[in-house]
Amino acid sequence: MTHLRPALILVALSTAMLGLALPLAFVGIGAAAFPFQAGGSLIRHDGRVVGSAVLGQNFAGGRYFHPRPSATTATDPNDSSKTVPAPYAADSSAGSNLAPTSKALIDRVRTDVARLGPTPVPADAVTTSASGLDPDISPGNAARQIARIAAARGLAADQVRALVAGATTGRTFGVFGEPRVNVLALNLALDALAPAAPGSARAAR
Repeated sequence: MTHLRPALILVALSTAMLGLALPLAFVGIGAAAFPFQAGGSLIRHDGRVVGSAVLGQNFAGGRYFHPRPSATTATDPNDSSKTVPAPYAADSSAGSNLAPTSKALIDRVRTDVARLGPTPVPADAVTTSASGLDPDISPGNAARQIARIAAARGLAADQVRALVAGATTGRTFGVFGEPRVNVLALNLALDALAPAAPGSARAAR
C-alpha cells in the first residue's frame, strides 16, 4: 500500500484535472472568447438556422452559385454493403481516396471540364476537397458562374459581381491560405438581392 496509495491518488488527481477540469476550462474559454465559432459557426436566416459557415452544402440549379464537387457517400438504401454518392453529407466527411492516376478520377474531371468549358477551368471547380465539406470556392470559380446566375435571375452581371466581391475573404492575416468565397453566405446575399423562389436558398439544398 505504501506504493499503491500514492499511485492511485495521482491517477485520481490526473483524471480530475486533465480529464475534467482542463477540458471544461477550454470549453468555457472558447465559448466566452469565440461564441460564434464555439457554437458551430451557425448561419441564421429569417430566424432559422440554414447552415454553418464552415460546412458546405449542395446547392443545385442555375440560379445559385455551386460549391466545389464533393466525394462524400451514404449507405445504399437498396444494399447496405454498398455506398452511393451523397454530396456534402455532413455525417460522412471524406475524400474520394482516388489516386491522381485513377481512370475514374480522370474521366470524371474530363467530363466536368467539358461541361463547364471553355478552359481554363479553376481546379476547385472540378476537384473535391479532402473533407468533402469545403464551404468555400475560389474567386475564379465564383467569377465563372456570374454570367449564368445573372441571366437566370435577370440581374446585371455587375450586380452579381459586387456580391461576389462582398463575400470574398482574403488570406488569413494576409499570409496564410488563398482568397475564398463562402458559398452559403453568397447565395443568401443573392436571394436577398433577388429572391429565387419561396423558401429562398434553403430550397436549393
